[in-house]
Amino acid sequence: MEYERYVATRIGAGIFLLALIFLVSVFSISHGGYSLSMGEVFRALIWGGDYRTHMVIWNIRLPRVLAGILVGASLSISGAVMQGFLRNPLASPFTMGVSHGAMFGASIAILLGAGYSESSGRIFVDNPYSVVLFAFIGAMSAATTILLLARLKGLSPEAIILSGIAMSSLFTALTTLVQYFADELQLAAMVYWSFGDLGRATWREDLILGASFAVVFAYFVMKRWDLNASALGDEVAKSVGVEVERTRIISTFLATFLTAVSVSFVGVIGFVGLVAPHAVRLIFGGDYRFLIPLSALMGALLLLTADTVARLLFSPIVLPVGVVTSFLGAPMFIYLLVRMEGGR
Repeated sequence: MEYERYVATRIGAGIFLLALIFLVSVFSISHGGYSLSMGEVFRALIWGGDYRTHMVIWNIRLPRVLAGILVGASLSISGAVMQGFLRNPLASPFTMGVSHGAMFGASIAILLGAGYSESSGRIFVDNPYSVVLFAFIGAMSAATTILLLARLKGLSPEAIILSGIAMSSLFTALTTLVQYFADELQLAAMVYWSFGDLGRATWREDLILGASFAVVFAYFVMKRWDLNASALGDEVAKSVGVEVERTRIISTFLATFLTAVSVSFVGVIGFVGLVAPHAVRLIFGGDYRFLIPLSALMGALLLLTADTVARLLFSPIVLPVGVVTSFLGAPMFIYLLVRMEGGR
């Protein structure tokens, strides 16, 4: 009876989070510089609506909302998995140097001549896919280097995290060097790219994000019992038949890959992979059978809400969504540090 209540509570939480995501999505689609009524939104979603409403919803707002859901869910499950396999509450894909590597790659692409222009005081990247490709390569290079070292030298979870911090510092220095040789417009384009912006996503990007998320999410769900065992320690995991080192490397690589895809398309969005899993863990515990799907839903809700706030708070000015998530994530990061120190 107690177990049934335990399961029912978490299933109910999932349904509640889905309902909240739906409500925030409808609100986000209907509000902005061109406000729409709920009736207009539903008519446009079902029958298409008039031309202007159709263009606003289907070409601008709906792809942005879907990008927020997919990127938030991707960053969140990546953080949850890495915290489990690396047994560190502060672990996330960004501690592996993903965001710093992506920024370096994007900066190189812009310095080498990726198209960019200025209009009405705003910077536009005219050839985004070259920047996306370089950003993805940069994001994966840091994590791949660390994982190869971990595989060849048998690095401990603590050493993996420290290696990630070292790679982050290295890519930060390299990015600063690239920016030093950039002209004013190139430097502005680099800074603009680093701002997280879900508005860059189109249906094509959403399709790639959705396919990547579906494959990696399915793998993590299959490995939920391995994660539960690994969270108790390597010896416990090995005693129940988990190939700890191999599973840790593969899962960390997939988490990094998922983050790299997200960052490459929408820019740097920090702290979602830290805040969302911990919010779920504090409320519902650390059972990865439920932590993975609930973290995905919580991350989607968090980023979608943050983007809606970023769009509407100073409308028509749109804030970078990364600024909003950092305001949420910084206090959580400090709280975790204090909690870790208090537990010693």
